[in-house]
Amino acid sequence: MHENRFQAQDRLAAGAQFIAGELRRGTSGTSHTVVDPATGRPVHTYELAGTDDVDAAVAAARDAYPGWSRATPGERSDALHAFAAVLGGRAEEFAQAESLQCGKPLKLSREFDVPGTVDNAAFFAGAARHLQGSSAGEYSGDHTSYVRREPIGVVGSIAPWNYPLQMAAWKILPAVAAGNTIVLKPSELTPFTSLLFAEAATAAGLPDGVVNIVSGAGLGAGEHLVAHEDVAMTSFTGSTAVGRRVAEMATAGVKRLHLELGGKAPFVVFDDADLDAAVHGAVAGALINSGQDCTAATRAYVQRPLYDAFVAGVAELMATVQVGDPFDPATDIGPLISHAHRDRVAGFVERARGYARVVTGGEAPGGDLAPGAYYRPTLIADAPQDSEAVQAEIFGPVLVVLPFDSDGEGLRLANDTPYGLAASAWTRDVFRAGRATREIQAGCVWVNDHIPILSEMPHGGYKASGYGKDMSAYSFEEYTQIKHVMYDNTAVARKDWHRTVFGRR
Repeated sequence: MHENRFQAQDRLAAGAQFIAGELRRGTSGTSHTVVDPATGRPVHTYELAGTDDVDAAVAAARDAYPGWSRATPGERSDALHAFAAVLGGRAEEFAQAESLQCGKPLKLSREFDVPGTVDNAAFFAGAARHLQGSSAGEYSGDHTSYVRREPIGVVGSIAPWNYPLQMAAWKILPAVAAGNTIVLKPSELTPFTSLLFAEAATAAGLPDGVVNIVSGAGLGAGEHLVAHEDVAMTSFTGSTAVGRRVAEMATAGVKRLHLELGGKAPFVVFDDADLDAAVHGAVAGALINSGQDCTAATRAYVQRPLYDAFVAGVAELMATVQVGDPFDPATDIGPLISHAHRDRVAGFVERARGYARVVTGGEAPGGDLAPGAYYRPTLIADAPQDSEAVQAEIFGPVLVVLPFDSDGEGLRLANDTPYGLAASAWTRDVFRAGRATREIQAGCVWVNDHIPILSEMPHGGYKASGYGKDMSAYSFEEYTQIKHVMYDNTAVARKDWHRTVFGRR
């Protein structure tokens, strides 16, 4: 097993709160130990943020806001280009820290999480120069109108534990590119890469207070951040249940709100699909990050002629997936985030045995892997559409497969959950593909693939999966205010419309 240490660990001895450009210790009076989910061994203990730390971070962001919001687009762009360069230079440090705290394979951190984050920084460095509103025009005939995009103020963001680095980037980069300042609360389980991200921002020259991190619990630091009177906007990524609570608190303060919540992505395979491609896509799409991905393929609906062959093919391929030490190059998937979460996932599978068929997996491995929070890739077949395994977000390496007959039935079943974050359709027929992309209710619909994301394209859901977009230029709609400016062009003191108020004089 990999030694429980990473390159920046000694620096974090100064504390796990990053406020006004420096690391500090938390003041809650409660400590938290980050545990390596691959071994169950403690990695790092730190003091959690309390409400005083949140107040200090928000004050730092508030103080930095006037200067940063008035920086020119070119100045913010230059700072973010420098940030992308610093991130790229520290790529291995980020990859090792991410894999250690999350348990994800190092090859996933190196090839997906870290490069994606560097690319996000580079994208928003360019996008910072493109915050235009509508062009000027004389829409009334007597006035010239134009639209300004302006930053909102201090943003308070809460990020999840499954992709800590990427989620920090998705929250921080569009906010600061638009001229806002930010306080981010990562999950207390996975604070390392958010802290390193903020350190890198300072090293790149972003002013102190523009990016702040408070590492604390949701019920303490998180709720205080959402409710804080000096926070103008809340952005939250996490479960739908917690998102509802965040929405209640944010709307009570009339704040701008952005929610990216749970998912239960359908994977619809029509009878003309490339079966080999669909099998490989399903296994990869279901098991990325050990299935701890809100866009992971979780419900495969397969048209009846291909159903049995698909189930057999997925089971065979799943059995070859290597579960193991995240730092072993041969490992395909690592552990789940914690033993508690592993037991939650196992509970779904055990209950499913009473109403469905567990084709492969469905157990925690023993031997050298027994101390970790591992769970084998699992395939469940023939579950009823209204069953827990089909309707609930399991958030683990579990794929449920169901048959369908007509195209309309397959699309109806795909839409038959509360969620609508992502989906995919597998077919060689352009008209089937077109119908699927129109009718599936999800923020992203892939055709003949599942999972790829791009900095240039928006990410966000429908229905109980939330609202608002991460990444892409569309994210600026979350992090900017729109102002209409109108100039009178007539120089006439007494306007014709005044007579509606005080008559003809």
